[in-house]
Amino acid sequence: MALTTGTPAPSFTVKDTNGNTVSLSDFQGKTVVLYFYPKDDTPGCTKEACSFRDSYTAYQGKDIVVLGVSMDDEASHQRFTEKFSLPFPLLADVKGELTKAYDVDGGSYSKRVTYVIDGNGTISHVYDSVKTDTHASDILADLGV
Repeated sequence: MALTTGTPAPSFTVKDTNGNTVSLSDFQGKTVVLYFYPKDDTPGCTKEACSFRDSYTAYQGKDIVVLGVSMDDEASHQRFTEKFSLPFPLLADVKGELTKAYDVDGGSYSKRVTYVIDGNGTISHVYDSVKTDTHASDILADLGV
């Protein structure tokens, strides 16, 4: 069962697509869209990532950060990012620690769940039923952007 709205978002520090260290605290004061997905370069995950890519300009300039998370490693994320020209970082949760902290552990993969975390670090929206091809624009509509 996913975490609920009003819950403090678990802090994290992991590596991103390019090997940079990323922490939730890096985005204090900004809205963070933290979307978990099962596997790089699979049909549903590709639709979802491309949904965020295609809506990315609508997120820019509004203090909203998009971060994708799966249990794939940095090399897999790099290939996925390059193949589909993803303009946002993917977080490599290879040990599954972030996946477990956010209660989206599917065993050897992350379940498809998205959390919107407000600027104070509190979960404001939870999406545990996702329409992959419109997910990014659905979130924008819910946020009134």
